[in-house]
Amino acid sequence: MVRRAFLLALVALLLAGCATVPVTGRRQLSLVPQTELTSVAAESYRQFISESKLSDDARETAKVVEVGRKIANSAETFLRSRGLEGDIRHYNWEFNLIDDDETANAFCVSGGKIAVYTGILPIARGDEGLAVVVAHEVAHALANHGGERMSQLLVAELGGMALARAVEKEPQKTQELWKLAYGIGAQVGVLLPYSRQHEAEADRIGLILMAQAGYNPEAAIPFWQRMTAEGGARPPEFLSTHPAPETRIDKIREHLPEALEYYRR
Repeated sequence: MVRRAFLLALVALLLAGCATVPVTGRRQLSLVPQTELTSVAAESYRQFISESKLSDDARETAKVVEVGRKIANSAETFLRSRGLEGDIRHYNWEFNLIDDDETANAFCVSGGKIAVYTGILPIARGDEGLAVVVAHEVAHALANHGGERMSQLLVAELGGMALARAVEKEPQKTQELWKLAYGIGAQVGVLLPYSRQHEAEADRIGLILMAQAGYNPEAAIPFWQRMTAEGGARPPEFLSTHPAPETRIDKIREHLPEALEYYRR
C-alpha cells in the first residue's frame, strides 16, 4: 500500500510538471521553476568562466558576440511569435569565447549563458558556421533541455525533491546532478536516449533561429560534414549522447524546407 501510494504521488507529480517543447510539440518533464533554474545556472556559469582562460583575440571574440546577439534577438522574436513573450525575462544573454584550440565545442546553460571554444572556429569557417553552433546552443536553452534533464535526475536520484531544497540538503549531490544535466560526465543509462532527442530538437529549432537571424540554414549541412571529418573514430550511436553523423545530417535535410521559409521572409 505504501509503495502504491508513493507511485501514485510520483505519477501526479510528473503529470503536474509537464511542459511543451516549441516547434516539436513534445511533452517534457519540467519540475524546476525557471527562476531557480536560471539562478543556479548563472552561478555555475560564473564559476566556469572564472576558472577558464578567455580568448584575447578581440576580433574573434567580437564575432562570437555579434553572431550571438543576432541569434538571441531571433530567439526572442521566436518566443513572441508563439505568445511566449513572458518567457523572455528568464534570459540574460551572455557570450564568451574560451581560449582552447583543442576543444571543438560550445555549450549553453539555462538563462542564455553561452560559451564557445576557439577549437570550433576553424570548423565553423565564418559567420554562418558560427551561427549554426550558437543557434544550436540557444535552441537547447529555449527548449529547456537542461531543466528537463535536471527534473529527470531529481526524480531518479532524489525522489523529486525541489531544486532549492536539494541545493540546501544535498549540495554535493545537486552539483553532480547539475553536471549530468548539462552532459558533463554523462554515462550510459536510462537518461541517455533523451540526450540524443535533445540534440535532434536543438538542430531543428536552431535552423529556424539562424534563418530568422538572416543566416542561410543550408550552411548546417557542410558544417556538420566538417565536424564529422574532424571527429575520427566515434562510438556506436546507441552509446552516444549525440546522433550518428549520417542520422543528424539526414534529419537536418528533412527540416531545411521549414527553416528556409523563415529565411526567405
